[in-house]
Amino acid sequence: MANYTAADIKALRGSTGAGMLDVKKALDEADGDRDKATEILRVKGLKGVTKREGRTASNGLITARAADGEGTLVEVLCETDFVAKGETFLALADEVLTQAVDTKAADAEALIATTLPDGRTVKELLDEANATIGEKIEVKRVARLEGEHVVSYLHKTSPDLPAQIGVLVATAGGDEQVARDVAMHVAAFSPTVLTREEVDETTVENERRVAEATAKEEGKPEAALPRIVEGRVNGFFKENVLLEQPFAKEPKKTVAKVLEESGAKATGFARYRVGA
Repeated sequence: MANYTAADIKALRGSTGAGMLDVKKALDEADGDRDKATEILRVKGLKGVTKREGRTASNGLITARAADGEGTLVEVLCETDFVAKGETFLALADEVLTQAVDTKAADAEALIATTLPDGRTVKELLDEANATIGEKIEVKRVARLEGEHVVSYLHKTSPDLPAQIGVLVATAGGDEQVARDVAMHVAAFSPTVLTREEVDETTVENERRVAEATAKEEGKPEAALPRIVEGRVNGFFKENVLLEQPFAKEPKKTVAKVLEESGAKATGFARYRVGA
């Protein structure tokens, strides 16, 4: 019988992020030698990298960093929440974020192709993590903002998991506090665009058609239809456009109004939710 303890199993799971059964098998094969078991997990994991590429990674975390007028937001995914909250995955995500910041990567494809200080590419780093942990690990999205003030905000939807929602907000004028308040608002109210001009015209026309058809179905007077349709389209904008949303802390004011009163103007934002 292999010479290892429950503490050895826990330590190896913590350092590799691998599952209980895989850890036990590796320790059995390594006769209790943790370093050798780690190598076994890596070797066996690498054999399955291609097989795991077709699997779904819907857990993970959002991580961010903002300083000196620049901000980076990164979504790193895995398959299970057990891995998502493990030290190995958290350290990996931090290394990926640091690389994104250092290389000023603006999208996932560009980040994955960059070379780390140790000579490996980010893709090679992910493949090795994939092998050791035994799950599909991927960098799904990357956003980068620049501005006079750029702040980040991370929100946990569950106390035992890393941040599942992350936001960047860039502003001009005002101070960082108003930008931070807006970032918290974005996390809660999930706008899709900054201004109504960014909404695709096809989407707006479709909203008009739906609003008109709904009003007719409800038996609204023909003469009132233009006003009703316009009101419902404006409602769509208030739901999706950041500057037109009622501000979380002061619902009687729009986000645009709060920014204006603070002498600030929002110049951009990004919001990610894990797997969304």
